[in-house]
Amino acid sequence: MAKGKLTFGDIDVSVNVPAGTRVIEVSEKVGAGIIYGCREGDCGTCLMSVDEGMDNLSEPSVLEDKVLKENMAGKDMRLACQAQVIGEGETIVKPA
Repeated sequence: MAKGKLTFGDIDVSVNVPAGTRVIEVSEKVGAGIIYGCREGDCGTCLMSVDEGMDNLSEPSVLEDKVLKENMAGKDMRLACQAQVIGEGETIVKPA
């Protein structure tokens, strides 16, 4: 199974994770500062900035895209509860 490297820029911690892992799951385990409310892609509280490796994340779903637009998120932003690691490269994220 493919693995990707997920780095949390706010706490300078890197973790190798299997493809399909949601960013919020790892964030909780390592104590990163990405907060969340619903885990369903509805509220937008887990908005994060992707500093590097956007191509290593899943494409936004229709719901996530809607929430990102409602929150006027930039093109480097994703919801941690929806974004899944899919590539083998490094992805660097931090709270928005």
